[in-house]
Amino acid sequence: MPRATVDITPPGQRPDEDPSLAVRNNGGVPPPAEPAPAGRREALLVLSFGGPEGPDDVLPFLENVTRGRGVPRERLEEVAQHYHHFGGVSPINEQNQALIATLERELVGAGIDLPVYWGNRNWAPYVEDTWRRLAEDGIEHVYVFATSAYASYSGCRQYHEDIARARVVNGGGPTAEKLPHYFDSAGFVRANADALAAAIAALPDDVRDTARLVATAHSIPDAMAAVAGPDGHAYEAELTAAAQRVVAAAAPGRSFDLVWQSRSGPPSVPWLEPDVNDHLRALAAAGERAVVLFPVGFISDHLEVVWDLDNEARQTAAELGLAFARAGTAGTHPAFVGTIRELVEERRAGGRPRLGTDCPASCCFVPPRRS
Repeated sequence: MPRATVDITPPGQRPDEDPSLAVRNNGGVPPPAEPAPAGRREALLVLSFGGPEGPDDVLPFLENVTRGRGVPRERLEEVAQHYHHFGGVSPINEQNQALIATLERELVGAGIDLPVYWGNRNWAPYVEDTWRRLAEDGIEHVYVFATSAYASYSGCRQYHEDIARARVVNGGGPTAEKLPHYFDSAGFVRANADALAAAIAALPDDVRDTARLVATAHSIPDAMAAVAGPDGHAYEAELTAAAQRVVAAAAPGRSFDLVWQSRSGPPSVPWLEPDVNDHLRALAAAGERAVVLFPVGFISDHLEVVWDLDNEARQTAAELGLAFARAGTAGTHPAFVGTIRELVEERRAGGRPRLGTDCPASCCFVPPRRS
């Protein structure tokens, strides 16, 4: 029986994109080989998914997320209960505000005069409104930090399309370039490794050293997962690489599994498997006594983390008699925030990315399905 979550992925068939609307590094050419022109007014945009701020926002928010996809009303109402469990407020907005405040201090401490803005795809502050503010404030160029570390349509290319839409709605505005993917950056790995080490340490002494380590990430359709990012690696390969680095730093020599959560598509469409709850059942059947989940696929403890893992997966583990711990996400960890600052510094200085994987407008395109 499919789980009652919202399909945040694109429809299976998409129109060809008009390349004139794409967000292009430096207006359609490769990233600059020289530093940005002196005096150009620049800004950093934290671009995220968005979430409701109260009970009355929940259904309108879910309607935004699923617009054009034919999701039945009763399914939205079922998913809405996940948000109402937390008072109708998604944790993602407060977490983005905390990240922005920490990032602003990081930039000031490094002597970087760069204002930080915030925009969302599905709820206020909408990226279209933020783009208007950027133009009104005289910003000429924007570095876009997306709150997703990996390649995939939903995690990468759709953020390009968000900016393209904002520019069209506002009749232009600043030029923009998306910062590189950062799944393998030292700061992101360190933040996740510290969280994993803390979660392992929280287990009882008798199972701590033998607990199974399980990385989790958002499941996506197999067809989308097969699309390579700009480094030639697809979503699952990037997640595996990140998890390997995290485990090597936190628990050298231990093995791990990569599993999936938050599946939301119809049963007829293949998605990445196994689901985390199914995997917990398999571990218990194999005689495992404890598990540590580390959600390396996410950068903050938003609703899909706290509901799917802290509620559903934790309950599954309890029913199976598995000792359970869940690692935190990167959040505002100093090493992670430092990585964002380094990505900005590197891109402002010109040249090809050293810290992450470049993210051109052609990245992660899912071709239209041919009949």
